[in-house]
Amino acid sequence: MSKSTSADTLRVLTFDFGLKRIGVAVGQTLTSTAQPLAPIKANDGIPGWQDIERLVNEWQPDAFLVGLPLNMDGSESDMSLRAKKFGNRLHGRLHKPIHFYDERLSSFEAKGLVISQGGDRDFGRNSVDGVAATLIFESWASARH
Repeated sequence: MSKSTSADTLRVLTFDFGLKRIGVAVGQTLTSTAQPLAPIKANDGIPGWQDIERLVNEWQPDAFLVGLPLNMDGSESDMSLRAKKFGNRLHGRLHKPIHFYDERLSSFEAKGLVISQGGDRDFGRNSVDGVAATLIFESWASARH
């Protein structure tokens, strides 16, 4: 049984894939807003799966969203292929629907926001990675309407 409040409202765990860190945010589609969470450390793009399982147990998402770092012309990059592989592993391990969304420039935009607010560039709830995941969710949620 879903933890969502209505058939149209989803709680979504969003990931900004990276080789050293994976940004995370939790959002819900009722208000199309998200909050950043602390990033997950990764080793060459491979996360600590126990960290992800802990987040899933804590937040009980209805679905996952993974940002795709496409090239500026919209073509796939090596990183977008790796992000897809990560998303497919999320789905295979944790059995939740997976969505992918074009996240071009989200990290660049997030870096500007975090620096302008005096936040932490690397770790913590207001890291660039967590803010980037928040931006990915909010863009995806607004595109759904």
